Amino acid sequence: MAKLGFCGLGIMGYPMARNLRRAGHELWVWSHTRAKAERLAAEEGATACATPREVGAAAEAVFLCVGDTRMSEETILGEDGVAAGARPGTVVIDASTISALASERIAQALAAKGIHYLDAPCTGSKLGAEQGKLTFMVGGAPEVFERVKPWFAPMGPQVFYCGRQGMGLRVKLAQNLIQSNILQAFVEGIVLAAKAGVDPKLMLEVINNTAARAGLISFKAPYIFRRDFNTHFSTKWMHKDIGLAMELAEAVEVPVPITAVTGQIFQAALAQGLGEEDFSSIIKVLEGLAGVEVKAGL
Repeated sequence: MAKLGFCGLGIMGYPMARNLRRAGHELWVWSHTRAKAERLAAEEGATACATPREVGAAAEAVFLCVGDTRMSEETILGEDGVAAGARPGTVVIDASTISALASERIAQALAAKGIHYLDAPCTGSKLGAEQGKLTFMVGGAPEVFERVKPWFAPMGPQVFYCGRQGMGLRVKLAQNLIQSNILQAFVEGIVLAAKAGVDPKLMLEVINNTAARAGLISFKAPYIFRRDFNTHFSTKWMHKDIGLAMELAEAVEVPVPITAVTGQIFQAALAQGLGEEDFSSIIKVLEGLAGVEVKAGL
């Protein structure tokens, strides 16, 4: 068993860290909300740390899952960050979805200290994290990836090596671009159908038995129909990921016109106070404009 660290114990990070501990690894944990680290220590036998520096000093590899680029940079490179305590040869594995360009800068700063870095964003939302069924997309040195690959297993069975530093994030951002646009297309279609008098349950049945079928739609539609917008993945974080995808698109000179419109719908959802709800709540923006509510008993 390995000596592992985990920083960031939010809706995704907490169950990810818990699964590592339940797999038998020694685990040092830190969260901005100290009570979360103390709870994991009390319930699972992890060691709660006061700073990321303490986690870095104790572990041979440190996972983190935080909300955005600034949080990631501070957790890793800040005055009390992981790098301040880590020894040369330590591996930092960032499962956060952050700027692909920033991840390369983080990797360079860590390399100067003899610390390895992998960008390893994941997908699967809250349920995937709880059930240990996440999918990871990893970028970095192949020999470092092979060394740590077995430690991903308690968190998820699918681990894709995507290439050099930053490539995991490039894959994840493209994937989230597709996912957000699929949801936006479904929202437009189901609101149109409802306003035109079509039974939402019938519409979903047709979608699920035609070429328009998508796993995301099949999963999200029942929640929408029940008006259950409890968070699996929040509107504010998907909005952030859309922005990062557009940043990457600008850097590599790729036009993403549909995504630009989707981003504005997410911005409208934030303006309406939907940031903390599940990202499927963007349907409320279109419903408000159309004057109809999509719901059905399932």
